[in-house]
Amino acid sequence: MGTITSARTGRATVGGTVLVVAAAALFGGGALAIRSAADEQDTAPPSSSPAGDRDRGGDEPALPEDRLSATSRPRPEPERTEVPESGPGTFRTAAGGSEPAGRGTVYRYRVQIEDGIDLDPEQAAQEIQAILAHPRGWTNDGRSGFQLTDRAAAADFTVQIATPATVDGICGEWGLDTGGEVNCRVGDLVVVNLRRWVEGSPQFPGPITEYRALIINHEVGHRLGHGHAGCPAEGALAPVMMQQIKGLDGCRANAWPYDSTGAYIDGPWVP
Repeated sequence: MGTITSARTGRATVGGTVLVVAAAALFGGGALAIRSAADEQDTAPPSSSPAGDRDRGGDEPALPEDRLSATSRPRPEPERTEVPESGPGTFRTAAGGSEPAGRGTVYRYRVQIEDGIDLDPEQAAQEIQAILAHPRGWTNDGRSGFQLTDRAAAADFTVQIATPATVDGICGEWGLDTGGEVNCRVGDLVVVNLRRWVEGSPQFPGPITEYRALIINHEVGHRLGHGHAGCPAEGALAPVMMQQIKGLDGCRANAWPYDSTGAYIDGPWVP
């Protein structure tokens, strides 16, 4: 076990390993399948630093624009499942209490599900836990850890899964147009559109569980300070921070920050 430092308090603790859940049907849970994936996009201005320097260890960006990101993609035709267009805008919080995963700075996070959505908060939290603790996830950088909490005061960021209209309202307050279709990351909120969580993307070739990993890894990557990257070479894995939904440019779809050898999947800086 390595030494883990709280992202909020700076206190060192000793932690082990943790963090999703693969969906069986629409909102069920299961084992996470791991293959390559298409990506969620963000409009947050990317960091221009090299891959090894992109993680700012949770420091808050200096400018509000640096705290914004959003995805965009066309609505699938036809819709594969019916998703409520709106909800009350209130949320249920998954229980916390897990051990931290990873080493270094611990980012404590909550998982919330909008009221009225037929999705179990505990199952969603389990799925997100598994994504964040995955060997090819962000803990592989040796500097980042994650721990599920249910206390707002203790959370460094919150993952919310919400109806399209609620996502539009939250993201719109930051000047982002999510159009009832897409996710965003604003400040310490990762806001996941229920439609994307249930249906994935028509341009994504893998299973829905893998696409969910892409959503979380891409948006949490922005929270860690990573910016966008482009395709490094024909036939290479696409960086998780690439806006893969805009096109792969010869790369192969991928949902994970690191490859199977533990190497960070990077590419040229893109705005």
